[in-house]
Amino acid sequence: MDAIKLVAIFALIIVLIKIKKTLSFSIFCGAIATSILYNVGFIKTINVTFKSITSWSTISILLIFYMITFLQRMLEKRGHLDLAQKSLNGLFNNRRINASIASFFIGLLPSAGAVFICGSMVDSACGDYLTREEKTFVTSYYRHIPESFMPTYTTIILGTQLSGIPVSSFIIAMIPVVLFLFVLGYLFYLRKIPKETGQEKSASRSKDLLNLILSLWTIALTIILILVFNLPVYTATLISIVLSIFINKFKFKELKPMFISAFEYKIMTSSIVVMIFKDIITATGVIETLPGMFQKLPIPTPIVFALIFFFGTIISGATAMVALCLPLALAAIPNGGLPLMVLLMSISYAAMQISPTHICLTLVVEYFKTSMVDLLKRTTPVISTFCVFVIGYYLLLNFWFY
Repeated sequence: MDAIKLVAIFALIIVLIKIKKTLSFSIFCGAIATSILYNVGFIKTINVTFKSITSWSTISILLIFYMITFLQRMLEKRGHLDLAQKSLNGLFNNRRINASIASFFIGLLPSAGAVFICGSMVDSACGDYLTREEKTFVTSYYRHIPESFMPTYTTIILGTQLSGIPVSSFIIAMIPVVLFLFVLGYLFYLRKIPKETGQEKSASRSKDLLNLILSLWTIALTIILILVFNLPVYTATLISIVLSIFINKFKFKELKPMFISAFEYKIMTSSIVVMIFKDIITATGVIETLPGMFQKLPIPTPIVFALIFFFGTIISGATAMVALCLPLALAAIPNGGLPLMVLLMSISYAAMQISPTHICLTLVVEYFKTSMVDLLKRTTPVISTFCVFVIGYYLLLNFWFY
């Protein structure tokens, strides 16, 4: 029965999006349907909603979005994004590298707001060779590859801590997975873009490298502050903003309009609604019922947990699933070790790319003025192929280790 309810809730969201309702409205209706179908109750729903809106996790996300958007406005004002694009052209003279490597690098920054910067660079690199819907996919896809293995992300940190597997071992084991993600993106969409940028070869690659550093140093600094000094994203971004004000000699009259333009109300609203939906569906307790749904299936236990992670992540997000179910999986499969960790974390990552609770997906479709349905139509075949590869890679790792 729980499975039928979940299908009904997500079907409702997809249908509403399909008939051109806004994403925030569609997910809000999904939250109401969840409350009704699971008998959460009016008072509890209000309490969960209030706690969700006022929780530090929601407030910090909104703060990070605002900071990143503000930094993006500063980069645009000084022409640094265009300079970065030209510098990449000079270094590689390859549109495909501009669209993928640049997004991957910016994706090292663990902030949903970074998708705006990626979107701008992908849009410029792809030109008219890809549709807006295809650009939406390319931006989301390559920006999120670092999320599969980088310890700048909460899910990876939490997973390695719970499993006791060293971060370095996990990263090394994930290298083939990351490479396969790049290959998949190329085979499905990136190869449609011509390599050539139409520009002449650079006369000085050292100058292009210097310009690339000058144009993206704020992003690099933010990543370093997070990774090396373990600062929160909003603090690291604020430091980069303040330094940029002095180094790039911004005047107050230049910054003044940015205080307003950095507040993207549609994105902020959608983000709040997604957080409310996630918290309400978590409050139903449906996550705890997932193991029971799959345990009766005549398939190996690791695949059972892979299914739990996949569908559970779609419903509640990767962090919740890792926290709730990774210890359970490790206890059920004591000799699972690194291969099991790679399998479950990869599957959870894959599920996040098609999850309506993933805020980045909301942001990228808002940025390109496309729809969630269009993004999911392009993402699902790629992610399905990736999941097949991951299962095969798990079997290979398992054979190698045991």
